[in-house]
Amino acid sequence: MSLFVPESGDSVIVRGADAEVVGGTPVGVQLLADHSATGGALSAVRVTLAEGADGARPHLHHTGAEMFYLLDGCAEILSGDDIVTAERGDLVVPPEKPHAFAAVPEATADILIVFTPGIERFEYFRHLQRIRLGEATPESILEVQERYDNHFLRSEVWEGRRG
Repeated sequence: MSLFVPESGDSVIVRGADAEVVGGTPVGVQLLADHSATGGALSAVRVTLAEGADGARPHLHHTGAEMFYLLDGCAEILSGDDIVTAERGDLVVPPEKPHAFAAVPEATADILIVFTPGIERFEYFRHLQRIRLGEATPESILEVQERYDNHFLRSEVWEGRRG
């Protein structure tokens, strides 16, 4: 996998105060940079989780990798059949493996998530928000799995830990 630089040569600068935030408590997603902003190099979001909150159910990507960097707090990250407890400053990359993430019980988590190569994923997070608000059905997420390369699956390990 290789990272490439946008052809324009312009720096990608996203001011935190200007970034769109989807959700809030218990799960907030700050939309930082998408495929179109980085020339396809990467997509990046910042996810904040309240104490013990679930971030994402087990899923898999076929065309890229997802990196989790703990800015603060403590999270459980599914990586294949292993659950890793990550703390502030830890980095986890589960390439081509089923993965999921959540704040550990009694702890919050602040996570920078980077996808490479980039894909237009902002609309995916907006879709999740519409589901949370009751504006779309939970089943509708299955209809967009291919578009966002986000394929849900079952994980006995995760379900045994997170319930």
